[in-house]
Amino acid sequence: MIEITDTQKIGVGLAGFGMTFLFLGVLLLFDKGLLAIGNILFISGLACVIGLQRTFFFFFQRHKIKASIAFFGGITVVLLGWPMVGMIAEMYGFLLLFRGFLPAAVNFLRMVPVLGSLLNLPIIRGIVDRIAGDNGRNMDGAS
Repeated sequence: MIEITDTQKIGVGLAGFGMTFLFLGVLLLFDKGLLAIGNILFISGLACVIGLQRTFFFFFQRHKIKASIAFFGGITVVLLGWPMVGMIAEMYGFLLLFRGFLPAAVNFLRMVPVLGSLLNLPIIRGIVDRIAGDNGRNMDGAS
């Protein structure tokens, strides 16, 4: 079993609150205050979970520099007062940054009872398969 430190537990909470504030900010017609708080909480939660040095190296690897510029540029644009444009840039950067992690996350969400049923609806399944890659459809081990 992996030992989780108190800092990592706090980081998971911060990242969760960050995602909640981001969701509420988008839901409330791109409220820039909620989006800004969500961005700050998500980044600080990520830093607490994996550590400051690993967070810095994650964002500033040579092959991820375009994605990092889009992500942090989007945060800056949100803070400057153009939340819709900033969130589009952030989403683009987020998808590029976490491209390798998305198939595992989608496969996990497909195993959750209610979400799995929603993700397997015909229209949604096609979109999710494109995001996650077609290789992640079957988790049951049958080939």
